[in-house]
Amino acid sequence: MSAKGCLAANEWICGEYVRSRSQELTDATVQHVWITAVSVGIGLLVAFPLALLARRWRAAAGPVLGLTTVLYTVPSLAMFALLMPVFGVSAAVVVTGLVLYSLTVLVRNVLAGLESVPDDAREAARGMGYGPGRLLIEVELPLALPALMAGVRIVTVSTISLTTVGAIVGFGGLGNLIYDGMDSFFKAQVLTASAICVLLAVVADLLLLGVQWLLTPWTHGRGRAGGGGGTRIGTRRAARAAKAG
Repeated sequence: MSAKGCLAANEWICGEYVRSRSQELTDATVQHVWITAVSVGIGLLVAFPLALLARRWRAAAGPVLGLTTVLYTVPSLAMFALLMPVFGVSAAVVVTGLVLYSLTVLVRNVLAGLESVPDDAREAARGMGYGPGRLLIEVELPLALPALMAGVRIVTVSTISLTTVGAIVGFGGLGNLIYDGMDSFFKAQVLTASAICVLLAVVADLLLLGVQWLLTPWTHGRGRAGGGGGTRIGTRRAARAAKAG
């Protein structure tokens, strides 16, 4: 069967569809990536102070974690419907919904990462004159990176998937093509858009895994073999900064 014949026959795999709709696929992919990146970025900006609040005041931990968990249980269609009176039919509805969904994982992982920092690293930094802010930025955050990056990876992959639901308001990236293809039973469009969506999730996860590997050298290689690599790095970081000061 010819390439054009696969369109007429409505085949699932059709090279002619990819060639003839390349611009449409590119635009949908760009929108998908943009919505995902903005949602995860804003989610981190919101989750970080919430995690700090939960760690600083233990009485706030229960309400913060409980609220983020409740938000995650709201069905996506209901979430977007609740947000539409506020933002109208716009990309802000999708981004806001995805940010709220991301908080469950991000807040918990940031909090878990900060709580996993060894006490001796904190004490060494305090002994060298580190204040709370400097201790957080130069010692605790670097050592919390493994848990933080694990949360970012999970949220990124789930956000790529959930973005498709944004098609109900016309801002679903590849989801727009999937839903349109399902309405018209256009097999090639459904399969191609779905495959690109899966590929985006895999590529994003691998890229973030690479970033995590580069940012946390003490979790692999010689740092892991010696044991306590993260503690030593945090202590050495504090010592270097104290000498520089």
